[in-house]
Amino acid sequence: MDSIIKTIDVHKSFQLGNHEILEVLKGVDIDVPPACLTILKGRSGSGKTTLLNILSMLDDPTSGKVIIDSRDVGSMSVRQRETMRRYNIGFVFQSVALVPIMSAYENVDFALKLADYKGDRDARIREVLSIVGLEKRMAHMPSQMSGGEQQRVAIARAVAHKPKIIFADEPTGALDTNTGLGIIKLFKELIAKEGITIVMTTHDPNLMVFGDAVYEMEDGELKYVPAEQ
Repeated sequence: MDSIIKTIDVHKSFQLGNHEILEVLKGVDIDVPPACLTILKGRSGSGKTTLLNILSMLDDPTSGKVIIDSRDVGSMSVRQRETMRRYNIGFVFQSVALVPIMSAYENVDFALKLADYKGDRDARIREVLSIVGLEKRMAHMPSQMSGGEQQRVAIARAVAHKPKIIFADEPTGALDTNTGLGIIKLFKELIAKEGITIVMTTHDPNLMVFGDAVYEMEDGELKYVPAEQ
């Protein structure tokens, strides 16, 4: 199976105030299969969020190569990267960051406008809110929803413009166990229905069983975790 995302010997270093160099990623190689859930697990500070930021083109590696959808990110212009993020990538974070003065419907509509969505916006909004189980809550404001419902709106917003890839950074971190499991099961349903690729970070060992591919980050080094037999 071809990879939709691939890295080759990716390093990331930061210069500290005392002029010391902190090496956060130490030669990371990863192959992300398409239309699957790939999980990056690791403790806080292990480097998994730094890696996610590089995979999603929010940050650049110090060295190494990142290939997304057969394109070498290092050879792309700033505008080309922005275009890829705008049309082909969606984001879900631990902090849902919904617009508080907009309803669930309006939050998704706002995302579609930003992505310059050319299809029937009303039909797509209703479709994705139905997929995440909020077809009866679309007129509600974020303050009228639970944390899990707000995260579902954030997911609907992320997938509405039909991206190829969703990057999710600790999407269940602020949720209780059962609600978090519901979000992961929703991810699996979205992969089946929409054919998207999802890459997520987590430190929750209970979620590993849901990953089609699982990698563990430890002290800046990444290793593939084979599925349990």
